[in-house]
Amino acid sequence: MNHHAFRLLLVCQLMLGALLLPSIATAVSAPEAQEAEPEKGPHRGRMLRDNDFAVELAIFETGVPPEFRVWVSDGDQPVAPTEVDIRVQLTRLGNAVDDISFKAEGDYLRGDMVIYEPHSFVVTLTAVYQGKTHRWEYDNLEGRTRIADKVAAAMGITTETAGGTTLHQSIRVYGKLVLPPNAKRQIQARFDGMIKKMHVNLGDEISKGQALITLESNESLKTYQVFAPMDGIISQQFASSGEQTAGRTLLEVTRTDTLLAELAVYPADRNRVKTGAPVSLSLNGFDEPLASTIKGSRVALRNDQARLFLAQIDNSDGLLSEGLFITGDIEVATIPVPLAVKRSGLQAFRDFTVVYAKVGEEYEVRMLELGREAGPWVEVLGGLQPGTEYVTENSFIIKADIEKSGASHDH
Repeated sequence: MNHHAFRLLLVCQLMLGALLLPSIATAVSAPEAQEAEPEKGPHRGRMLRDNDFAVELAIFETGVPPEFRVWVSDGDQPVAPTEVDIRVQLTRLGNAVDDISFKAEGDYLRGDMVIYEPHSFVVTLTAVYQGKTHRWEYDNLEGRTRIADKVAAAMGITTETAGGTTLHQSIRVYGKLVLPPNAKRQIQARFDGMIKKMHVNLGDEISKGQALITLESNESLKTYQVFAPMDGIISQQFASSGEQTAGRTLLEVTRTDTLLAELAVYPADRNRVKTGAPVSLSLNGFDEPLASTIKGSRVALRNDQARLFLAQIDNSDGLLSEGLFITGDIEVATIPVPLAVKRSGLQAFRDFTVVYAKVGEEYEVRMLELGREAGPWVEVLGGLQPGTEYVTENSFIIKADIEKSGASHDH
């Protein structure tokens, strides 16, 4: 955890501590009020007693998806499962209710529904035996906490609604900026002669049609001028006033308003890159990436078998230079998915990757089955309902508060 995150967590814990101070003080002054551990039965389930009549309710998940199993006794004597009628209701966060019926199997009753994660609910069990109805209700909560909205806002906890999105898969590549093939022009004189005046110097910005050199012909002794063939910069100067032209190159003009990004793509990804694909280009010293598209590639491969793909960059402001190293993210696939969550909201809980659903001022884990990833998004294949409000930023605060409470469930 970095220093900023540590400070934020410390502030959050202090704020939560202040919020919960009255309940903490009550617990300290009256330790006898603390809830005792629930009684466990021989099958490691929760024992529910009504005088001599007892029900053991256990979540069984050895070799099967989690399900309820029930053993019944009366006066410490086993009751045949066919002689008792059991029903269980699980009220989950948001008041969704799972109704579970049971049928006899061997010496126990087996529930007819998978107990999906999280195993966090209010359990209501009703047993009818010899004409008498027995009823119990208790909390079996895990991965759940309550934080007031004002406190959550102060801690920077933000949420979004889960829904569909489009995944933009990309590959990371590296390269440098180069000039287009037509960016340079060599300036020569049509006739040999004396350079009477050099109107420009190395590094000067010039415009198309601007006079660059005044010459005197050796044959006719007439003067004439050489004009700029395009906008650009004097990138090389090979002659000065008073010198003979002697058929040589006198100036070099370079146009810098457009640059090319040469991006090295290796064989494993080469067939995934298509002309027209969007690419995001990052350069040292620039806060925001530049957007472009792949316009083609070099024909020849480099010695390391990479192909150089090209993306055009507008440099009309002159801030970029040939030779700058760049990092590129080339989009190679666009995939609509019906449900996805922000990667920033993911946390680890037991053996699961989770997000924290928000209902009112309560937060609870949702165990996710994840699919493809792209940028800030991760596809959700199971474990979360579309339309669920979930934590996207500072979810680690929820995780820390739940871990501090130590809530667990019966197995």
